[in-house]
Amino acid sequence: MLKEFRDFIARGNVMDMAVGIIIGAAFTAIVTSMVADLINPVIGVITGGIDFSNLFINLGDGDYASLAAAKEAGAPVFAYGSFLTAVINFLIVAFVVFLLVKMVNRVKEAAHKKAEEAPPEQKPAAPSSEQLLTEIRDLLKSRPV
Repeated sequence: MLKEFRDFIARGNVMDMAVGIIIGAAFTAIVTSMVADLINPVIGVITGGIDFSNLFINLGDGDYASLAAAKEAGAPVFAYGSFLTAVINFLIVAFVVFLLVKMVNRVKEAAHKKAEEAPPEQKPAAPSSEQLLTEIRDLLKSRPV
C-alpha cells in the first residue's frame, strides 16, 4: 500500500497539480495585494471614499447606526452593501487577472516569434554516395594486399 501511494504521488500529473496549486496561491496573494494596496485606494480617491459595505436594510425592530451594530444586536438585516462591495471587488480582481494573463500571453508570443525568426541551425551536408565510394576506393588502394 505504501508503494502504491509513493507511485501515485510520483506521477507527473499529481506533481504538476501540486505545483499549480502552490503557484495559484502565490498568484492570489499578488492579485489581492495589487487590488487592496494599489487599485482600491485610487478608486477611493476618485469616488470620494464611498463605502458600500455599511449599507443595509433593517428587517427587524430597532434603529441601528451601522451594520456591525445591527449584527451585534442580532437584528435581521438585508446587507446589500456587503454584497455590492463583494461584486465590485470581484470585477476589479477579474479585470486585474485579465490584464496579467494578457501580459503573460504577449510575453509568450514575443518569445515564440523570436524562436521562429531565428534561423534554423544548418547541419553539414552528408557526403554523397559517390564521395563515400571514392573514399573507400582510395582507402582500399592505399592498403597493402
